[in-house]
Amino acid sequence: MASLLLPATCSYGYLPLPLLLLLLLLLALGFTNEHFHVARAELERRHTVDVRSLLPNDVCSSIQDHNKGPITEPKLKLIHRHGPCSPLMHRQSAPSHNQILAEDQSRVNWLHRRTSAAARHSNKRRGPLTLDASMIPAHTGDSLGTGNYIVTVGFGTPKKDFSVIFDTGSDVTWIQCQPCVSYCYPQQDPLFDPAQSSTYANISCTSPYCSALDVSGCSASNCLYGVQYGDNSYTVGFFAQDTLTLTPADVIPKFKFGCGEKNRGLFGQAAGLLGLGRELVSLVSQTYQRYGGKFAYCLPSTSSSNGYLTFGEDYPTANVKFTPMLSNPSTPTFYYLNLVGISVAGQQLLILPSVFSTAGTIIDSGTVISRLPPDAYSALRSAFRKQMSAYKPAPALSILDTCYDLSGQSKVIIPTVALQFAGGTEMNLDVSGILYVASASQSCLAFAANGDPSDIAIIGNVQQRRFNVVYDVSKNVIGFGPGAC
Repeated sequence: MASLLLPATCSYGYLPLPLLLLLLLLLALGFTNEHFHVARAELERRHTVDVRSLLPNDVCSSIQDHNKGPITEPKLKLIHRHGPCSPLMHRQSAPSHNQILAEDQSRVNWLHRRTSAAARHSNKRRGPLTLDASMIPAHTGDSLGTGNYIVTVGFGTPKKDFSVIFDTGSDVTWIQCQPCVSYCYPQQDPLFDPAQSSTYANISCTSPYCSALDVSGCSASNCLYGVQYGDNSYTVGFFAQDTLTLTPADVIPKFKFGCGEKNRGLFGQAAGLLGLGRELVSLVSQTYQRYGGKFAYCLPSTSSSNGYLTFGEDYPTANVKFTPMLSNPSTPTFYYLNLVGISVAGQQLLILPSVFSTAGTIIDSGTVISRLPPDAYSALRSAFRKQMSAYKPAPALSILDTCYDLSGQSKVIIPTVALQFAGGTEMNLDVSGILYVASASQSCLAFAANGDPSDIAIIGNVQQRRFNVVYDVSKNVIGFGPGAC
């Protein structure tokens, strides 16, 4: 008699009793392994999940590392800045989901402006930037909406720790510094005081690092930097160098960063930003000789658990599949990749290749919800709604227009969603990467449409949850390994 082959339960939930009985009946009737493989494939097109597992906890849970073998390179704890694990949360309440999604739209608008045809032909600005108050808007800046995740790193000698936003879509690392010229936004950590660090030094205006800045200026031969993220959200100050401490064993001397003396924006009590983009001033480029342009991270499934950020050769490699990392000389900061298709419940969506190739696709840790070209999103939404027709619809949530009321349900069946990239790499999303759960009564498809087909598509951080996302600039590849945290 044929042996009974049942699907693993770790990735797709438990095996429902009726289906188990059906499989046993088929076995008794003499069905072969081929039939069971078909049944297994059908199961693997859906996730059966406990509704309670989709909801974040009020208590911080410790990091779960599912990768085999030790990680000997620097490993930083990656924390959701609005969750119970965040060191920033005791000073503030968590924003509403509408506020988070509105801030996310501001982030996306900024990315689209940066990658628009007009922006691609703009030149770097050098010279007019000053610390003069008249050069800075007088009213409070809009929210940057940059990222949901923070790490803690050290600056200076002796080292002072700061919680900073982790961002693959930015190059300049910066923190707020004393003295503040007219304004610094509120933050959890004390401001960094350059005068208290024995290794701090300003960068000369003639330095290649100063020339590499998108916006720069000079003050008494010292380099000034400026970064603007959204409407009136910015940081301005001296571009400097000091010791950066990632872990006690990984200390980076003469690391170039922005010492912000004038900063506007709602940065959620974070002290600044860790820039992991691709240009000369980024952390990835500055540490290339040490780490070879390699880093990896895992974003946890909920805000009540932690992930990790690691640098160097010894990143986790279990089940990682790679796709080419593309470059765009007009916007060299970003990590481009070639999204070629989407499937729902194992069924390929009919989307013309030109839909994805028109503007291209980037992966961005600072964007929450993935944005797709309008035609691609329409196809995804239609297929997802068809698969979820058994569940009660719920009102839209901000930019999310496909929501369901799962209250009263103990378990739900959710179709799989897979993003397909060049080279045959497929990103089978975790359940937490398919649904954005505001509450049991409002659980939404975690994708949104771009307003214009010419806007770039963006793979946001919700879709990256629980993946070991590996960046290897030396080989120009990006990899995805499921179930990493």
